Amino acid sequence: MKWDDEPGWIFADPAAYADFDAWHEVATRLRRTTPVYRVELPDREPFWALTRHADVMQVERDPETFRNFPSPTLLPRRPAADSPPMPVKTLVQLDGDEHRVHRALTSAWFKPGSIRKLTSDVEALARRSVDEMAKTDSCDFARDIANYFPLRVILSILGLPESDFPRMLQLTQELFGADDPDFERIAADEQQLAVIMDFLTYFSALNADRRAHPTDDLATVIATAQLDGAPIEDMATFGYYLLIATAGHDTTSSAISGGLLALLRHPDQLALLQQQPELIDGAADELVRWVSPVKHFMRTLAADAVVGDTKIPEGDWVLLSYPSANRDEDAFVDPFRFDVRRPDAGRSLAFGFGAHYCLGTHLAKLEIRAFFRELLSRLDDIELDGEPSLMQATLVSGPKTMPVRYSLRSGG
Repeated sequence: MKWDDEPGWIFADPAAYADFDAWHEVATRLRRTTPVYRVELPDREPFWALTRHADVMQVERDPETFRNFPSPTLLPRRPAADSPPMPVKTLVQLDGDEHRVHRALTSAWFKPGSIRKLTSDVEALARRSVDEMAKTDSCDFARDIANYFPLRVILSILGLPESDFPRMLQLTQELFGADDPDFERIAADEQQLAVIMDFLTYFSALNADRRAHPTDDLATVIATAQLDGAPIEDMATFGYYLLIATAGHDTTSSAISGGLLALLRHPDQLALLQQQPELIDGAADELVRWVSPVKHFMRTLAADAVVGDTKIPEGDWVLLSYPSANRDEDAFVDPFRFDVRRPDAGRSLAFGFGAHYCLGTHLAKLEIRAFFRELLSRLDDIELDGEPSLMQATLVSGPKTMPVRYSLRSGG
């Protein structure tokens, strides 16, 4: 493997994230020897990889020094200063006052009190997914169940018709899985732009409809949002739609499928959750820590900074490695032990921290808890029915295929 000779490849090579154990072996070595690691790879712009929890937290706490612009995700090279602007910006592309103002447009909708009102709807959708599992004694859990449950939740909240859900799933997989052969449409860099344009076409019609015929769904909140008494620009609404309709379910799908995979590989923890279902509230944090669906974000320094013991110059690019931070021995007791009763699981950085803390955190945790409460309360037995495979992707990834065989009781 090429990352044996150059460890920096584990951050840039999509295939590296599909080898869970090998990836963490290399990341652990970096944390212990060179936690702020200068990555220089052929035909790619150099960057610094931050692998320790404390260093990632330092960056997350200082968004004025560590900026999202010009690229918050890893590319072969950052866009040049004179490059044409991106057709759509989401919250993860914004900084400073622009980010705060746009985040505030929907932040109240995602607060815990608002999310709690969705509990019965989310539980009903979880029951539907487990009912679908119960119709047979085997399935590909990643493809057939985990992909669709969070998709139904977030797209129902947006107000999209269910007939459009498969198209949204396909576009999301093509966007985040552009480097995976199973989701490749065209060359990866061209594919992402093509997929974004497909999303734009769809959401243009949705936006116009909600402005003309407002309802009580989240799409209406976005379409009718105002800044300084005037409607926000169309491209700002598209950024919201794109973020919520993609990251709003793909990350949770990976957490659910990866979480079940962890439980299957640690049957004592699966049995414990079934015996003490009240543990699922805390266990959700451990499932997300273990999987860490979002693999990185990038920051560009607006001024010189010292991270750990390393001085990083203004203008340099740094990668925040969330899977590595979530296995940091200085932040978690015995971090490679999967423990649904883990007392420090809440320190996980899987949802980020600070100004860019994931807007959908409370919804994602509600979905994870609702799904596993429903599944585990009806489960007699379950086992892998073949070897799972992980998605080859550097931004968001989790199980791509996961064949399972099981025995489920009918719902009440």
